[in-house]
Amino acid sequence: MKKEVISFSVLFLVLTCISCFFSCNQKKFNLPLENLIITKQDGSTVIVKSELAVREEERNHGFMFRKKIPSGTGMLFAFKNDRVLAFWMKNTPHPLSIAYIDSNGIIRDILDMQPYDETSIVSSCYVRYALEVPQGWFSKVGVSVGDIVNREDGSSLKTIVRY
Repeated sequence: MKKEVISFSVLFLVLTCISCFFSCNQKKFNLPLENLIITKQDGSTVIVKSELAVREEERNHGFMFRKKIPSGTGMLFAFKNDRVLAFWMKNTPHPLSIAYIDSNGIIRDILDMQPYDETSIVSSCYVRYALEVPQGWFSKVGVSVGDIVNREDGSSLKTIVRY
């Protein structure tokens, strides 16, 4: 009997660990994916495959609990109106960089964010979008303040509507 209890306990512990591993790496929402085109000031372009977080509950969750975010991918947070935005890294284990983008698609700030840091990372001006990517990706591909972000078909980010 004692052997069966120990075996059951070990099995339960293993299954719990496996469940936690998969749930910590899964997305909470099945967000639409879209390639965004970043046009640098020299005219060259960079593509980032982005999840689109438009609804409040999607924006509030963001990259929480995601341990791996591949290079060249990100999440675009879209808001209805321009505002000073502030993001934090609560429950977010992966270091990120954030670009704050105005309503014309112009990158106004690029800032780094540290895992689990609950300090607000605030935009320097009114913006409508935020694009999070793995930390250092913007500098790695030469994206900087003043570059312009559009949808893959060339249309403005303003055409993203799912509020």
